[in-house]
Order: sequence, then C-alpha cells, then structure tokens
Amino acid sequence: MASRKPVDLIAAVATAPGRGGIGIVRLSGTDLAPFAQRLTGYFPQPRVAALTRFLDAAGGEIDAGILLYFPAPHSYTGEDVLELQGHGGPVVMQLLLHRCLELGARLAEPGEFTRRAYLNGKLDLAQAEAVADLIEASTAAAARSATRSLSGEFSRTVHELVDRLTGLRARVEATLDFPEEEADFLHQADPAGALRGLIEDARRLLRGARQGSVLRNGLHVVLAGQPNVGKSSLLNRLAGEERAIVTAVPGTTRDALRETIQISGIPLHVVDTAGLRETGDEVERLGVARSWKEIGQADVVLHLVDARVGMSAADRSIATRFPAGVERLVLYNKADLAAHPGSREETEGRIGLWLSAKTGEGMAALEGELLRIAGWQAGAEDVFLARERHLRALESALTHLQAARDRLDRLELCAEELRLAQEALSGITGDFTPDDLLGEIFSRFCIGK
Repeated sequence: MASRKPVDLIAAVATAPGRGGIGIVRLSGTDLAPFAQRLTGYFPQPRVAALTRFLDAAGGEIDAGILLYFPAPHSYTGEDVLELQGHGGPVVMQLLLHRCLELGARLAEPGEFTRRAYLNGKLDLAQAEAVADLIEASTAAAARSATRSLSGEFSRTVHELVDRLTGLRARVEATLDFPEEEADFLHQADPAGALRGLIEDARRLLRGARQGSVLRNGLHVVLAGQPNVGKSSLLNRLAGEERAIVTAVPGTTRDALRETIQISGIPLHVVDTAGLRETGDEVERLGVARSWKEIGQADVVLHLVDARVGMSAADRSIATRFPAGVERLVLYNKADLAAHPGSREETEGRIGLWLSAKTGEGMAALEGELLRIAGWQAGAEDVFLARERHLRALESALTHLQAARDRLDRLELCAEELRLAQEALSGITGDFTPDDLLGEIFSRFCIGK
C-alpha cells in the first residue's frame, strides 16, 4: 500500500444533485477545528452533532444546519473530516461549498475521499472499490454482495490465501537456501497437499467472483430476428409493461429500444432491435445497421423465429451472420398459434425454446436458460461484487499455482510461480498496485465520495 498521505484540504458536495431535504458538504484535511470556527463561529466538539449557522465572509448567514467534526484518525478518510449538513437546495449547497473554497479548501477530485481512506489504511483497495459498487448497485442482490465486499469478507478471503501462500513460499525458499535440510523443510510443508488446497480455494473464490461480476455488470441481451416475429412483444413481456410499440405492420421498430430488468437479482440489459431484412427504406435500413451493431456487442442473442413457420431460409441466413462465440438461443415465438407440442430442443449445440410472448408460455424456461448462461447459482453465499481486474488477478494466481504444482521437481521454478501467484493476489487488495492503476480506479468514482 502506498505511504503518501495528502495534507491539503479538500471539499465537495457529498449528496446527489438536485433538491432534497438535506444536503451535505464534506471536507477532509488536517487541523479542521479552527477552520470550522471560522466558518461557524463555533469550536466543534468531536463527534457531537451541533446546530449552528454557516457564515459568509461578512458574517452573514448562508444557512443553518448541523456541524459534525471527526478528528483524525477516527474518520472515514483517516484525516480530520467535517460534515456540514444544511438544507438540500442546489443553490444553498453551492454557496456553502464556495465559502469553504474561500477559506482555503480546494474542490475534491472524483473518488478522492475514498482514495485518502485507502492511502491512510482505513480501507484496502477491494473495499474502496466496493464503496462505488454499492452506490451503483442496480439490484438488491448486487447491493448485498457489495456490502459483503465493503465489510472486508472478500479481502479477508484473499488475505487468507496470501498468508497460506506466504508460508509455503517460505518453506520452499528455505529448502533452496539450505539444501542440506531438504527433507525436514519439504516434509513439514507438504507442498503438494498445500498446493492442492490453495488451488481448490482459489477456484472457489474465482467462481464466486465470476458470479459477482455478472451481478455487477449484468448481461447484454439482444433480441434479433426478422420483422414481425414478436421481438417488441417479448421486450414488453420481460419488462412487465408496454415499453415498445407492437403492431401487425412489419418494420414498426426502427431504432434499438433498451430496458434493464432483473431475474433472480441478475440485471439484464435487454435491447429490442429493428427487424433484420433487406429494405429500400432509408430509415429502416439505418435501423437494421444499428441492429447488427448491437448484435456484435451482445453477451447473448435471442434469435426470434415465428413458431408457425419454423426456421426458414431467411432465418438461417440471419443466423450465419451472428458473431462466433456469442451465446445464442433460438426462440420459437407465437407457440400459442402453432401446433408444436415441444418446449425445448437442442440441435447441433443450439438450444431452441418454444414460447409465447403474448401469453407468457415458456417464459420461465427462457429465464432459466439466461441464468444458466450467466453462470448464476441461486443461494450462493460466497459471491462478491468483483470487477474485471479482480477476475484477471484470480485467474493469473490460479494459473501460477497450477504451474507451481507441476514444477515441484524444480523448486527454483516452483518458487518463482509461487511468488507470481502471491503478487497477483496481493494486487486485489492493493498491496502491489501502481499509482496509474489507482488513478484509473478512483477517477470512476463520483465527486464527494
């Protein structure tokens, strides 16, 4: 973890833009009690909510509200922190913030309060990221997973792996340094058994992190197919309300329509696209081009086909243009109008479902398939709201642990693989994190947090 500790005074409005009953201006720096006295005429007591007046340069009243003072190190950032709680009008908040800047503060950068908390040892990097993830959580399940990460469960699990890995590294490197004691060191360490346990636990953590990544990011689901096969009806059925115009006229949808829904806590970003066909209509042609662009960015393509007709030559032509490697489900819609007894089939590795967007028949099966594609397991208790860098670090650590297991007969190579595995895991919590990565991470936070 970095040792640099900022000392300049930062300030920002910590509540969301717009009007509200209460607004908060937050400050962090050193020796803020005299600053508070200049702002209010009142010398604050630590951790005591005091009703006071916030004064301008001429001694006039900007607002009346609550002053809270948290002296270092017992604060969110580990520095002196002031919270000025006033009435939540945007003009009032800006006047109060401007007065703080007049008194010597500067405007905080995005995520700077949380970055200081990390630099001052109040949070590790995984916990700091969980702050932003909790704010941005789009489902209750995502919020619960972010809370687990913020409380330190994810970090504790990673640290436990690192501690065990450190112990094994010490044994292996001691054997290299003192070869005459080889038997004692290796037998006490049981490196093969220790590595089996580390690999199993790293795999378990990676599985939970992958599910957490789905919770955080969701799935990008694109509805595709010929005109008038029921894509807009399916979007309305998934959303639970009429979000798209549905008519019997082919080509009604001209532009992509987006809706975010959730299934078992998993966010799905569903996109209804224009019907895929050759057309001389310039507007519709642009819509079709945008449809293909959306399909190229999809995690899952739901290829809708009219169940009364089946997979036609035009449908097969569309399917050949879908990107390789993208998950696809063939949905035979309007099953209520077709004489087909089946509900699911698998042909050449492609799954087909019969459903009716109009009646809701088959929707439960579709939801189940989407959860399967997402890799979601209901009731999992070890899910943490992981980011892409966490997944990469865990995958890298697992690769190096497996390599170390395969190189136990070459201890110098095994020791290097163990070192690389430990470095990858430590990067999750910020023990080995370059400043440029920190800047990228915290720049994504909102101002005031």
